[in-house]
Amino acid sequence: MTASPALKPSEPARPEGDTARPRVGGRNSAAAFFNEPLAPVFTAVGVAILVVLAVQFSRSAGLVAALWGAGGLAVVVWLRNARGPLYDVCFGSLVMIGVLAGEYLAGNSTPLSIMFTVANMVEIVGAVLLARRFAPSLNLASVEGASRFLFSAAVLAPIPAGLFTAAVLKVMTGADFTYSFGTWWLGHAMGIAVIGSFGLALTRRHLAGLSRPAKMLEAVVLLSLLTAACVAIFSKFSLPLGFLILPLLLLIAVRMRVLGVTAALLIVTVLAVGGSMKGYGPYATQFQGADRAMMAQMLVLLGYMPVLLVASLLEERDRLAERARAGQSRAERASEAKSRLLANVAHEVKSPVGGIIGIGELWLTGQLGPITPVQAEMAEMLVKTARQVETLSHDLLDVARAESGAVKVELRPTDVPGVLEDVRRAVSLRPESRDLQLELVCEGDGLVALADSQRLSQVIANLASNAVKYGASGGVVIFRAFKIHDGVRIEVIDKGPGLSPDKQTQLFEPFNRLGLERSAVEGHGIGLALAKRLVELQGGSIGVTSQLGEGATFWVELPVA
Repeated sequence: MTASPALKPSEPARPEGDTARPRVGGRNSAAAFFNEPLAPVFTAVGVAILVVLAVQFSRSAGLVAALWGAGGLAVVVWLRNARGPLYDVCFGSLVMIGVLAGEYLAGNSTPLSIMFTVANMVEIVGAVLLARRFAPSLNLASVEGASRFLFSAAVLAPIPAGLFTAAVLKVMTGADFTYSFGTWWLGHAMGIAVIGSFGLALTRRHLAGLSRPAKMLEAVVLLSLLTAACVAIFSKFSLPLGFLILPLLLLIAVRMRVLGVTAALLIVTVLAVGGSMKGYGPYATQFQGADRAMMAQMLVLLGYMPVLLVASLLEERDRLAERARAGQSRAERASEAKSRLLANVAHEVKSPVGGIIGIGELWLTGQLGPITPVQAEMAEMLVKTARQVETLSHDLLDVARAESGAVKVELRPTDVPGVLEDVRRAVSLRPESRDLQLELVCEGDGLVALADSQRLSQVIANLASNAVKYGASGGVVIFRAFKIHDGVRIEVIDKGPGLSPDKQTQLFEPFNRLGLERSAVEGHGIGLALAKRLVELQGGSIGVTSQLGEGATFWVELPVA
């Protein structure tokens, strides 16, 4: 036998989330038992005791017991204490001695004791090897990890041992092969699934959740309610309350996750199977002998065991939500740092740029002395470039303020046609608009939106500027406004080259010019990002509709006043 490939030979296997921590006084939780040097000895003693109890009190199909916890205890301790091949040999030997001692103490003959010991060791070793191969993380806090462990260790491992035992008992005692195999497989699969899962759930992380008194009290109350319900159903009372078990298990899964569900399944298994074997519960009148135990076993395995996967799913969701919150927190901190940087850069740029503009205008107007035509052209270019930098600094400030929540909007009834007309007139005065036809179309009356008129003008002016720069080839830009079901829709339409679907998804990203950085069209890629933020601050939405070769329609929707 070899150690798990996922672990160093010198390290014990730990379920994911059970990280190593220094222990004070040798123990700080129930999970510390699995790291004790004497854990194999204690396990062997526990296995012997469980074998005696199972043989004495839970045999239902001849010599085969319906409740078998020894295998589950041996498997979980072995898995959590993998320390290399030599350790595996010693641990397996101690477990074998424990099983054999238990069989003798229970009164089995020597041939039967040896046969049962061989079968149990085949099962235990098979479960450990399969779990190490297919579920090396031993992580029940994910659906995949829990499913892999249950299928490999609980479903597959007992099959060879069950077939071997049923065949030998058929030859030695004439026992019914089907009943022997069915009882063996159900009992041993249930033992590994329930006790193994409970042992793997005993991690420091899970136990830490019960450290708060309120949480501990809640756990005691829920498990007590479940125990009371099981006693009422599978005892001499035999009350028809079976419908309560599944809702209680689901409630425990929601409130206590994997550890609570595995503890609850352990309680249900002992009371349901034990009570059914005694002739109590819903199967007492309809089934006899081994059939009652098999029905209870199938009830636990097929009816209640899947709740463990629900708890695993909830824990997986919790873990993903925690990662998402951590990622969001990091992103928010990065965004805040970026906003501060933008604001600082914009502030530092504004003052010197203002001085450059002033000097350039003095130079251009000849107040610094006579200038030549070439110098006049250079002064004009200087002032134009400086004003572009000044506009950029203002935009950077607005972006930083918008992202930090410092931009305040005053929402009041705003006449949309008036805003559009003001913007249209301002755009028409620009030199680049002299060959364009600017049209205003207002459909219907009462086009009054609840908005900040200044910020709305800023947004529409930005959309119009883009339409003029990128859609001038179409010869026309249309400003349109009309009512929709619960607001006012504003559109700025151009007949330019249009946008591909890929570019439309990137339009509102800051500093993204969609590959036009080296083109003759001026811009910095922050106007639309700022417009989007300003529209959202006013309770509206913004978007674009476009097809290649058919122009673009940028729209803004605002609530009606």
